[in-house]
Amino acid sequence: MKTLIILHGWQSSKEKWEKVKNNLEEQGIRVILPDLPGFKRETQLSRAWNLDDYIEWLKNFLKQYENQSRLFLSEAGFQSFFLLGHSFGGRIAIKFAAKYPEKLNGLILVSSAGIRHKRVLLQNLYHRLIFAIARFGRMFSFLPFYQFIRKIFYKFIVRKTDYIQVQGNLKETFKKIIEEDLTQYLSQIKTPTLIIWGEKDKITPLKDAYLMKKEIPNSKLEILKDIKHTPYLENPQILAEKINQFIQ
Repeated sequence: MKTLIILHGWQSSKEKWEKVKNNLEEQGIRVILPDLPGFKRETQLSRAWNLDDYIEWLKNFLKQYENQSRLFLSEAGFQSFFLLGHSFGGRIAIKFAAKYPEKLNGLILVSSAGIRHKRVLLQNLYHRLIFAIARFGRMFSFLPFYQFIRKIFYKFIVRKTDYIQVQGNLKETFKKIIEEDLTQYLSQIKTPTLIIWGEKDKITPLKDAYLMKKEIPNSKLEILKDIKHTPYLENPQILAEKINQFIQ
């Protein structure tokens, strides 16, 4: 039986991939869906991690899973598998594939992060400025209109970003992760690779997909029409179909 390991995105969870998992299992594919550390109460980080920490975690997870499932895996073994990474999970998958090609039968990158753009530095400065303003504003929390002003500030100025929503070790982890540019690793990937991207993805731009297709040897690009950054939620059936075709 062919095995697929799925690495979900930043602040996501394995539950969001259940429809894709169920669809693939109906096609005879064993799907392993771990929760990446840091995004649930039971997996909180005791310190800030970088990308290599997540790769070490994945290696340890594989060993533990193989030991726990030795009887189940005894016929086919667990020497190689297919690896899928979405968004942040794609960062882990890219570097893992470059470092341990012998472990993979194939690599699937779904709206993968990993390309560091010049705007990242400006975003970091912007985030720091926003937090400085927010800290200063808390000095006036005793004022009667403070909560109203705070809501306006977060709705129209801060809005919704991964960085704003995290605290403590996870915030420092986020900073470490996005500072690493994985472009140099793309050409080192020798594993057959399927790149799947939403046509209307605004989180990881479509130009990143074309860059990965250009740099990764033996790669194929599938663009999903009218899909944004979360194809596993927007159209899990078509995503599972593309994955199944590649694996089979």
